Amino acid sequence: MTLPVMTFLAIDIGNTRLKWALYAAPRPQSPVLAHGISFLENIDHLAEGDWAQVPSPDQMLGCVVAGDAVRRRVEEQMEIWDVAPQWVVASAFEAGLSNGYDHPTRLGSDRWVAMIGAWHRMQRSQVIRPLLVVMIGTAVTVDAIDTNGRFLGGLILPGHGMMLRALESGTAGLRVPTGQVCQFPTNTSDALTSGGTYAIAGAIARMTAHLRSHCNADPLCLLTGGAGWKMAPSLSEPFELTDNLIFEGLLEMASHRLANSN
Repeated sequence: MTLPVMTFLAIDIGNTRLKWALYAAPRPQSPVLAHGISFLENIDHLAEGDWAQVPSPDQMLGCVVAGDAVRRRVEEQMEIWDVAPQWVVASAFEAGLSNGYDHPTRLGSDRWVAMIGAWHRMQRSQVIRPLLVVMIGTAVTVDAIDTNGRFLGGLILPGHGMMLRALESGTAGLRVPTGQVCQFPTNTSDALTSGGTYAIAGAIARMTAHLRSHCNADPLCLLTGGAGWKMAPSLSEPFELTDNLIFEGLLEMASHRLANSN
């Protein structure tokens, strides 16, 4: 089926930043016409700043984990365009992926979208394997998908910065600069940095082992998120680092929704 030509705006509102990209069409691997990043404290200036010269998109789809108040602020900035805001809510099935969460709609929209993007990225490679989707940001999620396209479940743990802030708030006098990751830390800064890094790496390794055992095959690990590159040197399992899994997922979802509506 031939899809109509229309521009598409993808928005990813995380806990600290908003990322956006305008695509030439709502389909996978579509050319990017414009893109940007804004910290959440600056989103009230998008309409008069980054978005001022961006033409009105024909369609929009986004995911938001920062809460309803932030979402409403973004929608106010979008009033410069003639486009209806649409936000992802996880469902039991979409775009080829089944949701094994106990309550599918309670799954974080960013996790759901990233998994859909990862599933279709793997399918394009024509080598179907179990899939581990790791997002490393303010929080860390480690999600497992089997070879039939079913989300089996996943882990949520604090990101590195959140771990350090928890230790600082709960430990008297603990105010130290960020250290280095090393095998045998001999100072507090290195001990904190190494501890947080290896905690995340250990969660990824454990879920990789679970998924390998469950599917009797080596998983493909896709690593994404703003702090993904920081974790990469400390991982023991093979992985692929990608920046745009959520945008890839939003494009896939928009494409499938449009095709199903025609």
